[in-house]
Amino acid sequence: MSPAIALAFLPLVVTLLVRYRHYFRLLVRTVLLRSLRDCLSGLRIEERAFSYVLTHALPGDPGHILTTLDHWSSHCEYLSHMGPVKGQILMRLVEEKAPVCVLELGTYCGYSTLLIARVLSPGSHLLTVERDPRTAAVAEKLIRLAGFDERTVELIVGSSEEVIPRLRAQHQQSRLDLVLLAHRPRYYLRDLQLLEAHALLPAGATVLADHVLFPGAPRFLQYAKSCGRYRCRLHHTGLLDFPAIKDGIAQLTYAGPG
Repeated sequence: MSPAIALAFLPLVVTLLVRYRHYFRLLVRTVLLRSLRDCLSGLRIEERAFSYVLTHALPGDPGHILTTLDHWSSHCEYLSHMGPVKGQILMRLVEEKAPVCVLELGTYCGYSTLLIARVLSPGSHLLTVERDPRTAAVAEKLIRLAGFDERTVELIVGSSEEVIPRLRAQHQQSRLDLVLLAHRPRYYLRDLQLLEAHALLPAGATVLADHVLFPGAPRFLQYAKSCGRYRCRLHHTGLLDFPAIKDGIAQLTYAGPG
């Protein structure tokens, strides 16, 4: 390419970098820097975060552990977790609904798991599912460090597609009062339909779905709004540490099979 042609494209490149600078920063922090640190340390970001928690947080205090993770993500490495703004929405909804049994798909580092567990009513139970064994091992340690035993929080290692059909037979769960979808948005619709097909959602059940605007779950939202079985509400937020990138939590209320 000649210098003249390259110069002709320069204004376009600059315009794109300015317009999408937030996405560019996110790419650098979540992909490039993270991959470099993974390679240099031999540890994943969740493992590095847990090491920080071990030396800075108070065992048995889930609130302090959550604050420590937020501090580490803001000042050390971007963790891509739910964060305090969405966390307040999640805890408020869990407190309002007072579910007896909760299913979380996508444990990740255990951050949203602690948010839910700390506001559960006595005697309630949380099942959380993580498909990656190495990530699940970190989450398990974090959950137990916060003081929650298996009677309150049970972690299942496996894919949501495999776990959901086994919930009734293997985990004695026939009724899910609240479900949090926090794994991969492209699987949200598939897993919602699996929950319906196995009759695990009673009328009035709440389904919460994170990241429905970024990276987005358009097919899931379209289905929820058009199938006639859900009342839908969207809680608008910005992405953690990138408020200019718009995101949100979808709140679905199941009306029954119809």
